[in-house]
Amino acid sequence: MLQTKGMNRSLTLVHVVLFGFSFMALATVFSTYGIAAELSHGMVPGAYLIALIVMLFTAYSYGQMSKAIPSAGSAYAYTQKSISPYVGFLVGWAILMDYLFIPMVNYLLFGLFFSAAFPSVPNYVWVLGLLTLVTVINVRGVKLATKANAFITIFAVTFIILFVGLSIKEILSGTGTGTLLSLKPFYNSEEPISFIVTGAALLCFSFLGFDSATAFAEETVQPEKTIPRAVFIITLVGGAVFITVSYFAQNVWPSYNTFTNPDSAAHEIITLVGGKTFASAFLAVYAVTAFGSAMSSQASASRVLYAMGRDGQLPKKFFSTLHSKYNTPVNNILLISAISLLALFLSLSLVASFINFGAFLAFTSVNIAVIAYYFIRKKQRSLKGTLLYLIIPAIGALLDLWLLINLDTYSKILGGIWFALGFIYLLVLTKGLRQKPPEMDLSA
Repeated sequence: MLQTKGMNRSLTLVHVVLFGFSFMALATVFSTYGIAAELSHGMVPGAYLIALIVMLFTAYSYGQMSKAIPSAGSAYAYTQKSISPYVGFLVGWAILMDYLFIPMVNYLLFGLFFSAAFPSVPNYVWVLGLLTLVTVINVRGVKLATKANAFITIFAVTFIILFVGLSIKEILSGTGTGTLLSLKPFYNSEEPISFIVTGAALLCFSFLGFDSATAFAEETVQPEKTIPRAVFIITLVGGAVFITVSYFAQNVWPSYNTFTNPDSAAHEIITLVGGKTFASAFLAVYAVTAFGSAMSSQASASRVLYAMGRDGQLPKKFFSTLHSKYNTPVNNILLISAISLLALFLSLSLVASFINFGAFLAFTSVNIAVIAYYFIRKKQRSLKGTLLYLIIPAIGALLDLWLLINLDTYSKILGGIWFALGFIYLLVLTKGLRQKPPEMDLSA
């Protein structure tokens, strides 16, 4: 049943982009809108614009590294090969926080949503049901998963288009600002710009998932061209969707401090523009989005574990094994599913605290990897090379490091504990750093 041969190259640009959109969850703009509106004092589109600019720097670096190292290991592979095997291992360990716990967040949200809608059915039934469905689809292969991603993306985009159309109708009828053209959602001279920056720090998290495309490099046709394009498309389109939706939401309901509950602000706005039926459709979109994000994040995490197992940094026999029929890292998928069962016991705030630390540590490291690989090792130090391989990634690294430092204390403590456990394991693996950890084989 199981084997260790390489994975099949069957994914095209469209397939990879759909995985990224599904992981990112385009409808997340609604779930975070109320909190972002309060933090930014009604300048959510402006905050999203800043967040998009920050993420484009890191997306650029992911694209550059995927050309040089088209591996399933993503940030782990890039830093291991360009900076140091030790750094690579620690980055791989850190990013696992992001990949392992994002599915769990989606299972938690899914259970909470359906338990509230159908209180007679226990929470664990919904969690286990979604977890089983996601696991079966991922074991059967990425081709099947891309079909589900296509449906999820079309469903979400259709809802977003309807929301924008209904919002325009309401605004033209005099609701909210009564105008379709306004700069206030981007910048209000009566409010300090610091509020926009605060909102941007939160909304950068909406972009988590653009990097997931790089984890499918070994299953993608012409990955050196396809992956960089996919990363930029996912980031740019995702940012455009977030900015557009938040812009019309802001114009429909300009008073950011009048929501009954900031956590459900989007539901209030959606009910205003489309009524109760449209609000019910939003709840369906939210459920489908949780499914898609869980599926894509589990698939991405299993590929990172596969790369680390194949390189011997995790037990090779278990982590580098592929299913004989579907060529998927079945052991890793099942392991992630087992870990996700903790969604039955852990709180949402605790799980969410793990995610951000690992993501921004990995983002910072990938920007540094571009400098180490192209500017230092490949000596691309012309005027163009200095701009592309030193200045741009350095700006990206500083921006990501700034976001990492400004995470809440809870996130930094939990993230630091996880990172410390990884360092201890690295010491054991390398016998006190006296030996190099196993290095990846790019010909595998």
